[in-house]
Amino acid sequence: MSESDRYQLLLEVTDRVARTQSLPDALRELASPVLNLTGGELLNLSLYDPRRDCMLTHYWKKNRESGEFDAFPVDEVASGWAWKHQEPISIADTEREQRFPGFVPVLLNHGVRSYTVLPISTLSRRFGALGLGKSVPEALKGEDVEFLSRVALMGALALEREKAYHALEEQQSLVAISRELSSSLELEKLLPVILSSLRSIARYERTILCLLDEDGKNVHRYGDALEWEPFVNHGSTIPLEQSLSARAIRTRNVAFLTAADLHEMNEPLAKAMYEGGIRSVCSVPLIAGNHVWGALNPSNMIENAFGPPEIEYLQQAANQIAAALQNAHAYREIAQLKERLAQEKRYLEYEIRSANLSDDMVGNSPALKRVLDYAGIVADTDSTVLITGETGTGKERIARLIHSLSRRKDRNFIKLNCAAIPTGLLESELFGHEKGAFTGAVSQKLGRLELADKGTLLLDEVGEIPLELQPKLLRVLQDQEFERLGGTKTIRVDVRLIAATNRDLVRAVEEKEFRGDLFYRLHVFPLHLPALRERREDIPLFIRHFVEKCAARLHKHIDVIPDEAVEAMMHWSWPGNIRELENFIERSVILSEGNRLCAPLGELREEISRQLSDSDVTLRDREREHIIEILRQTRGVLSGPSGAAARLGLKRTTLQYKMQRLGISRTDYLN
Repeated sequence: MSESDRYQLLLEVTDRVARTQSLPDALRELASPVLNLTGGELLNLSLYDPRRDCMLTHYWKKNRESGEFDAFPVDEVASGWAWKHQEPISIADTEREQRFPGFVPVLLNHGVRSYTVLPISTLSRRFGALGLGKSVPEALKGEDVEFLSRVALMGALALEREKAYHALEEQQSLVAISRELSSSLELEKLLPVILSSLRSIARYERTILCLLDEDGKNVHRYGDALEWEPFVNHGSTIPLEQSLSARAIRTRNVAFLTAADLHEMNEPLAKAMYEGGIRSVCSVPLIAGNHVWGALNPSNMIENAFGPPEIEYLQQAANQIAAALQNAHAYREIAQLKERLAQEKRYLEYEIRSANLSDDMVGNSPALKRVLDYAGIVADTDSTVLITGETGTGKERIARLIHSLSRRKDRNFIKLNCAAIPTGLLESELFGHEKGAFTGAVSQKLGRLELADKGTLLLDEVGEIPLELQPKLLRVLQDQEFERLGGTKTIRVDVRLIAATNRDLVRAVEEKEFRGDLFYRLHVFPLHLPALRERREDIPLFIRHFVEKCAARLHKHIDVIPDEAVEAMMHWSWPGNIRELENFIERSVILSEGNRLCAPLGELREEISRQLSDSDVTLRDREREHIIEILRQTRGVLSGPSGAAARLGLKRTTLQYKMQRLGISRTDYLN
């Protein structure tokens, strides 16, 4: 063939390669004229596969036959040698060739007696090799080698262009993913965006996103594969060690799963993937801010589907997803912190408005001094305190005093009145709730326990906590951890608990109205506040204190308190204790017109006279007489619908306990 014919064919090769996106497609059309020009029997294109470290070969023969050779390791085939050393290799007679014993029989089987291979490379990349075999044992002519080298160069340029085109596609997809991920900072809105971005990675069959929970022990799985719907898309949680991402997350490196790995895993999703034809999974950790957020798990139905170029692209996509997750997490933490600060601000404003604690500690009676001494002793510890006493005796004031004397005094003092909140809302107030936990829960709410973290929580009227809520409170006392209503995340707190009640909790435990185990957890350091009638010597001090306080608030000046008013108030029983006395003084100040206190003593005299006439009869005596009378009417029968316990509204065991305590025997009611 003339020189002009060679150049004409070379132009045709250049044109064909330039217009075709696939080099094998171009060579399929050009194989026949190239073989005719060189007198060859077989033309083959071998490309290096980095995933398996082998050469993948397409071939075309003079008789129009085409196909693929089996994959050969790089060092066991002539094309691999040319690719590795970047030098041509020529085999003058394949029957005498000893270097490639596994590959030479393949050539002989196709009638090739001599074989020449040229590397396909550019200055920046090595792609593979171009081989030409002849049916006679003779070396390829110099002009044919030159022509074949130009064809190899055209092929290298075509492959370079193809790589650049794919790189551009990848960069465009990464830019698109970045643009989508930057559209939201809220995790609930971000997850659908991430799943949409994963769908744009079209070269993979399916992708599963695994996100670590905050404890780092479990993963939540997300994806959009319909056949895997039962295992993903619902934030379903499984232990980390059972997940696809376990190795990648643990080592912080890319990990690969084969079909055998999926088959051996004792996990429903892995089994579904294996049965669905998945043969390789690439697990890429999501790392941002030196923190592993989870892993990206693309899969393919081809074995060893992920080579260095694919891994590089996936790592770039994973970096963007991890950065978006980190931003969403930071946004959530800031939002929660703002909400917490807002709630703390409201509590602090309430504290500021409250009267100064020291101003309300009035009295010097031995009973009060004993309480204050015990409060000072226990304040320096973190022990749970149970404050008991009648209503209005100042239980909250003592709780605040304990907090102010403790190491936690610079942190929050949070109060929750368990009797003032409906049962259905008490759990939410105490533990908080997640968005959507119940109708009306439009946003996340922090509970009083979280607000009291590192501080003190006062549970006032603790005896009113419903039985069904008591085990959860018991867990907080035991483990200092809980879950919000509607949530699964375990929250740890460091809270000093003070409980207060005017109920007889011992009796409530006996009547199964209060859990015994919770009572004993609360009863670490009991502190009983005496009623005002048990510290009558403090009443004059209270009168003076409340007169000054109310007069200042009502813009009055009162400096005379009649002795008869003080005497009357000293004899009053004050069933409402200090709170009742304060209200009575305020009413007296309002009624006073000059500088003399005008107390409505008529309210007290009638009750005082009744008390004086009955002073020899105690409440214990009256209770004992009433029980004896009922026992006489029932002829000593305790249980049953007509028994004494039913008539008294008590349980039989409680009645027996009272009879023993009051010294009631059979002779008292059966005579």
